[in-house]
Amino acid sequence: MREAVSEFELPPRGRIEGRLDELVDENRFTIAVVFPALGAVTLLASAEGLLPEPLSFNPYFLLFGVAVMRLPLVAGLAPVLTRKAAVGLAALCGYTYAIEYVGVTTGYPYGTFQYGVELGPMLGGIPVALPLFFLPLVANAYLLCLLLLGDAARRVVLRVPAVVAAVIGMDLVLDPAAVSIGFWAYEAGGLYYGVPWSNYAGWLLSAVVAVAVLDYAFDRNAVLTRLEACRFMLDDLVSFVILWGGINAYFGNWIPATLAVGYGYALWKTDRFDFPER
Repeated sequence: MREAVSEFELPPRGRIEGRLDELVDENRFTIAVVFPALGAVTLLASAEGLLPEPLSFNPYFLLFGVAVMRLPLVAGLAPVLTRKAAVGLAALCGYTYAIEYVGVTTGYPYGTFQYGVELGPMLGGIPVALPLFFLPLVANAYLLCLLLLGDAARRVVLRVPAVVAAVIGMDLVLDPAAVSIGFWAYEAGGLYYGVPWSNYAGWLLSAVVAVAVLDYAFDRNAVLTRLEACRFMLDDLVSFVILWGGINAYFGNWIPATLAVGYGYALWKTDRFDFPER
């Protein structure tokens, strides 16, 4: 596994990765359960007008919470981040900004929508931290499918479509909840809890691009080796289930809430989410 990062690894990198692993491992429950649970409560209180103005949908609190919940994924992938993978991620960041800019200005490919809440610093109507919101969904779907598919994951014709489907499934959970709390809104609404089906056509396009690039950029064998050794690597997906599943349940969005439970069941099947007694 270390060969995957030897291209540009400096001596301090291994120490930093080790400390990050230790930090995440020692705080798994706080990061993966407490933070999303508090996040759900805070977002719902903001949506219901129960928080004072400085705290309601505070973009910096929101961004901090998201960054903390992403720590397990960042720590998990750091040792397998080669130059090739870094270039691939940089390209995906560029694609994420470009496709969002087109979507905000033209209504394609997601449908005409506008942000109702600042998701951290905004530039040209687009969250600066947008890749922090989108790319982890793709990475989590990729890791989950590698575990669930087993030996079948070796076949690209099975692996890539499965990950694309998992990404779209995550947005079937995410978008209704985000619309319900006012993160963004679609001008024409939509039959699926206020979300138009055109949005998912756009997500199909973005998912295919993102999954293809991610699959090419990362060494699958190195990722699998790391995934087998790192128990917390999918904890960010646990946070996703708790945060967005809880918000959907609160608003009675039962289809996306059920889908969130399905992702929770998939996590349980992988036997990845447990806490050793300390």
